[in-house]
Amino acid sequence: MKFGKLQDISQVDFSLAAPDPRSREVLQSSAGEAFRAYVGCPVWGNKDWIGKIYPTGAKPADFLSYYAHSFNTIELNSTHYGMPKAETLLKWKEQVTPGFEFCPKFPQEISHYQKLTGRPERTLLFCERIGLLEEKLGCAFLQLPPTFGPEQFQRLQRFVMDFPPHIPLAVEFRHPAWFENRHLIPQAFSLLSAHGVGTVISDVSGRRDVSHASLTNATAMIRFVGNQLHPTDFSRMDAWMDRLQHWVEQGLQKLYLFVHEPDDLYAPDIGKYAIEQLNQRFGLDLPLPAIPHQSGGQMTLF
Repeated sequence: MKFGKLQDISQVDFSLAAPDPRSREVLQSSAGEAFRAYVGCPVWGNKDWIGKIYPTGAKPADFLSYYAHSFNTIELNSTHYGMPKAETLLKWKEQVTPGFEFCPKFPQEISHYQKLTGRPERTLLFCERIGLLEEKLGCAFLQLPPTFGPEQFQRLQRFVMDFPPHIPLAVEFRHPAWFENRHLIPQAFSLLSAHGVGTVISDVSGRRDVSHASLTNATAMIRFVGNQLHPTDFSRMDAWMDRLQHWVEQGLQKLYLFVHEPDDLYAPDIGKYAIEQLNQRFGLDLPLPAIPHQSGGQMTLF
């Protein structure tokens, strides 16, 4: 993910935002279900993962099935670049393991080109298509373009109010004006929470405002962008485990954690570290990708 990428991170304050008290109220009103965690990468078609999480000689057609034995979700970015075909989604659904969940990203024609206006039938078609995933549909997410600010709030309001309620949805805000002290502004928070729509939190070096602390439902969707397994990648992940424990104690029910690294070569490595920490901290039993590592944080890559 190039958004917010920095070449020099030496001066970045990676501290997490202070908790948003409004999130506590949302979580406490939703408490009841056991905490579930899903960890995944932004792609599965990375040939550099052959010999890493894919066996030597693996063919691209088999990558998804191998991927699903290492991670239990995927940030489905391919749907951002075109309306997915029904037959493609049905094929993907059959290739993954039980309990796996896809999180499709809204097509850019809706989010970026139309900016949520015009041709509402395209939104309904997208929801109809991803609904074919059935129990393997996780949470769709709508990435608003960086030019989409609070002055366009009414467009977002209409979109959310008309959105099919049976499709889980989270919204990623990128314009700086949506945030105050790394908390979502009141009008946006109230809209999403009233309709059960979640937020996307992006932890990226160059835009610390989008690493906010506002949960508007009982699901946290976090896009974590590392820096080639720099030591701060691991200390940042540890900080997220502390924050997640705080949220789980308040009633968080579900986590989608998507791990990015430059070129995504090392995404499985930081993903494995995250799974290890989740299993240890929350008593989960998520399968671990078969990547060599050593204790003490930093991983052995070669």
